[in-house]
Amino acid sequence: MKPQAFGRKKLGGGRSPAGGFGVGFGKNTTIPVSPTDPRPATPNAKPANDTAVVPDEISTKVPEANNEASEGTVDRLAVLGDQVLTKCFTADELRMATKSEVTTKLFAIVSDLAEADELEVSEQEKRDVATYLLNEAQSTIGPIGESDKPTNKDNEAKPDKLKALLDAKTRIQSLLMEHIDPTAAAMLPRPELAEQVGEVVGELLVQEKINLNLKEQKQLVTLLLDDMLGLGPLEPLLADETISDIMVNGPNQVYVEQKGRLTLTDVSFRDNQHLMNIAQRIVTAVGRRVDESSPICDARLADGSRVNVIAPPLAIDGASISIRKFTKDKITLDKMLDFGSISPPLAKVLKIAGACRLNILISGGTGSGKTTMLNALSRMIDQGERVVTIEDAAELQLQQPHVVRLETRPANLEGSGEIDMRDLVKNALRMRPDRIILGEIRGGEAIDMLQAMNTGHDGSMGTIHANRPREALTRLENMVNMAGLNLPPKAIREQVSASLDLIVQVQRMRDGGRRTTHVTEVVGMEGDVITTQDLFKYEFTGEDESGRLTGTFKSTGVRPHFLTNAEYFGLDRALMDAMNG
Repeated sequence: MKPQAFGRKKLGGGRSPAGGFGVGFGKNTTIPVSPTDPRPATPNAKPANDTAVVPDEISTKVPEANNEASEGTVDRLAVLGDQVLTKCFTADELRMATKSEVTTKLFAIVSDLAEADELEVSEQEKRDVATYLLNEAQSTIGPIGESDKPTNKDNEAKPDKLKALLDAKTRIQSLLMEHIDPTAAAMLPRPELAEQVGEVVGELLVQEKINLNLKEQKQLVTLLLDDMLGLGPLEPLLADETISDIMVNGPNQVYVEQKGRLTLTDVSFRDNQHLMNIAQRIVTAVGRRVDESSPICDARLADGSRVNVIAPPLAIDGASISIRKFTKDKITLDKMLDFGSISPPLAKVLKIAGACRLNILISGGTGSGKTTMLNALSRMIDQGERVVTIEDAAELQLQQPHVVRLETRPANLEGSGEIDMRDLVKNALRMRPDRIILGEIRGGEAIDMLQAMNTGHDGSMGTIHANRPREALTRLENMVNMAGLNLPPKAIREQVSASLDLIVQVQRMRDGGRRTTHVTEVVGMEGDVITTQDLFKYEFTGEDESGRLTGTFKSTGVRPHFLTNAEYFGLDRALMDAMNG
């Protein structure tokens, strides 16, 4: 007989907590008018002042399909203006402009179009067309000036239906807890518990005279179960596979990243205590704590998603939770090709580098895809090798069968028992690893990692925060100094140049995409300076109609320094083919 979570009386246990328009436009701007395509793909020039020129050689005739719009002079002028609209403005230009600036520019464009097509229109008609184009620009290109989006500071900004559902949840939740047996509820699978909760919620809605339809009742049960068993309001965001990051800024503001863009959601928590309950639930599951005495904590969710929590008093407006979601779909170098993050020759070079057991450092800014690249490169590790991974919060997704995952431990309430990255790296050397992989190098463990790379653990990898390959080397040198060994700079640089083979620089672009901008070899030393050479560089060329940046991954054509390693593994010919494009 299955356990019954509800009864008329509570059976025991406590309650369950739950770019710039403002500089003007260039002179003699050409306004392209295509007779066949109302929105041409490539702009001839960006608008730059209040004068627009329509060249005589450009035809302004509208195709036969558009003749209905050409019956009236104003209609024809509006059609012509609509054709050139996306050529005269970009989303960034509109965002940096004011409506008066855009209107003035549009009026100049309309006047030039009318003159080029010999249309007789009054000044008022020109203003009417300019107003029409202003509205079109806002709806098709983007908002003008700073956006006045709601800040989600209170529930009044929420849609009426959602607000009513949350109000019902607040009223029902306390009553529901009076009927629940937490021990029995914990033993039930979620579907069976949902069925029992649904029955009790139905009775409570009638008792409290709350009118909800069947769909809303199911949503209410889901919200209640999320609070009881999961992470409350965050559960729908965690279930959405299009969301890569979740950022909670206090109880009333939750942002997500979708397709590289930050978006404000309508998700909120009841109050600060509700938010702290969720934060405690996250960190307690991995044996950590977050409170006033220990307000910063790194943790992970059951699926491997990385979590950072910072609580009051350090977080002024309520606890902040940052979640980097675990991707169920494993990202490989081949999939990066589909995303445009790398090119086929660059992908081949990276695969060869991984197979040749090069010591690789992945460099990039926050959210640039360092861990994703590390996971992709690790797929080149032979299945028979013993790999030890060391992280603050375990999130690497290695596919090899022989992987030992180590995770740091914070100090306890008495301030003792801390195990940091240096301790784990030193211990890993006694575990007979073939490769050591550091999730992130951020302190004195850098010297231990370099020594491991230089003492028979070829093919080790790690990530570091830096914006360029040369900066990564400088940061690595500074981190070695953090170990307090007082080594001379030249000795540190010699250690770096002897240990490290390759730096892979990744970057998050302004269109939200991630790209590998440099593949740089560490060649050796010249005097007191570490010498490097670029194998590949990403060169930005522009952006397409959708706003996605375009560019090329150019091979420098130099002879790779690790060609000898590649020859040892029988991959020298494949490496030179990749370098030659």
